[in-house]
Amino acid sequence: MKFGTDFKTSRKSNKWLERIAKPSLLIIGAIIIFWFGLSIGSGRIQIGLSQTENKSLPKNLNYSSVDQVYNALRQNYDGKLNVNNLLDGLKHGLAQSVGDPYTDYFTPKEAKDFNNQLNGTFEGIGAELNKDADGNLKVVSPIAGYPAEKAGLKTNDIIVSINNAPTSGMSLDQAVSKIHGPKGTSVILKILRNKSQSLSLTITRTDIKIPSVDSKILINNIGYMKINEFSDDTGSLALRAVNNFKHKAVKAVILDLRGNPGGALNAAVDVSSLWLQPGKTVLTTRRQGIITDTYYAQGDPILSGIPTVVLIDESSASASEITAGALHDNKVATLIGVKSYGKGVVQSIINLEDGAILKVTTARWYTPSGKNIDKAGITPDQLVKNTDNDIKAGKDPQLDAATAFLNK
Repeated sequence: MKFGTDFKTSRKSNKWLERIAKPSLLIIGAIIIFWFGLSIGSGRIQIGLSQTENKSLPKNLNYSSVDQVYNALRQNYDGKLNVNNLLDGLKHGLAQSVGDPYTDYFTPKEAKDFNNQLNGTFEGIGAELNKDADGNLKVVSPIAGYPAEKAGLKTNDIIVSINNAPTSGMSLDQAVSKIHGPKGTSVILKILRNKSQSLSLTITRTDIKIPSVDSKILINNIGYMKINEFSDDTGSLALRAVNNFKHKAVKAVILDLRGNPGGALNAAVDVSSLWLQPGKTVLTTRRQGIITDTYYAQGDPILSGIPTVVLIDESSASASEITAGALHDNKVATLIGVKSYGKGVVQSIINLEDGAILKVTTARWYTPSGKNIDKAGITPDQLVKNTDNDIKAGKDPQLDAATAFLNK
């Protein structure tokens, strides 16, 4: 997801044929060289793209040292060992060893949970999570009406452990997988609040269904669309919302990407295409500095020319940043809020045996202006913060700023 021809010649003794063939080959060769150079310059061909695997690594690992560890465990461990668990541990460890927080191995069960999460349907506690700048597992926000909120989990809480397993060193996907579980079962989270207060929360899991798109019409006929995550259905749901905006003849639009952790790249392209003329660049991807793909707007730009504000915050990541960057760089939207998360890399899903998958970072993406925002984020045009006191009081200064900007 996201994803030669051999020429053989035989020598002829016919000198007349050789006299014709040699100049012809030289001309053809010159044309090929010219076309090849032109294609490289335009990005249509990527030299060695299929060869970008790490050449310094052997094609096969020497497992003798792994066998030594396995035999030492088998012969000395005082407890029950499961060979499948040991193998899964090796695969998880191999993915983690690259040091990339977005590269993960998923067992068949974990893969199923991961795919369900991408589609907004899963069994869990109902909370959006992310990693902060220090690598801590942070609560972006509990989802209203679900167990996390009812149990008292709050925005910016740090999850220290999950069922007594420390979250330090855990990838975000692994942590989410551990928190998810069958409806009716419980998970114990140890929380650090305000860097001082330690809490333990036992939360009972339930069915979670998060619509990827919500929309409404605000006062003064401003269309408001909130995208919670970029799922397979996001493009169609956003199109439905936008058609309603068109029917109601809205004078402006607010696209709310706050708290949106990202998702499917193609969904970000679909959403961006609602504003951008076909052929406009949404993003490019590169491997080792070489352009691998360019994604263009396509379809009917229903919102073209409609004044637009995009709301972003520190938890707007990945596909959210792709959309915000595309609309901003193409000068069709103004960004309001605070600096975004800063995830400028692309992952691909590689299907393995028995339903397991490897989610692996395969490229870096760049905004239409050529900027990679990884670990830097996108800075809004207008900086507006929502404080804890604002949230407690039910206020939203960022949304207020967006409506004020569009009402000018």
